[in-house]
Amino acid sequence: MATVELRFSALPEHVRTARLVAAAVARRAGVDEAVLDEVRLAVGEACSRAVGLHEIHGITAPVRVVLVEDEKQFSIEVGDEVPGPGGAAAGGADAEGIGENDAEGEDEMGLAVISGLVDDVEVTSGETGGRIRMSWPAHPAPVLP
Repeated sequence: MATVELRFSALPEHVRTARLVAAAVARRAGVDEAVLDEVRLAVGEACSRAVGLHEIHGITAPVRVVLVEDEKQFSIEVGDEVPGPGGAAAGGADAEGIGENDAEGEDEMGLAVISGLVDDVEVTSGETGGRIRMSWPAHPAPVLP
């Protein structure tokens, strides 16, 4: 099992880098070429969501992306540091006046997009933050002697 971990400052400009890394690792893991665009889009949505949550809640900790390559599955976990159940649903208003309802709407839309792109997705939230775990079937190339 190979694992790649990426941490980046919660800034929108770093989301593109996370998407590129995810696509490269997915390709190496044996994810079908036809699915790579879905991987890119799903990772972009999950990372954008995490960045947005960090901005709304004034969290300066980095966003964490873990890419795991198993024998028959490739999975990605995107983590935020927003404590409490529901992530954005637990939050009030930020300094720029984005209200709870606006944050919840954007959060729900991002999760809906991810759910439409990924068959196997799990969203969790707890005291240490939220996690979106996504996985796709993988067919790694045989190792040559």
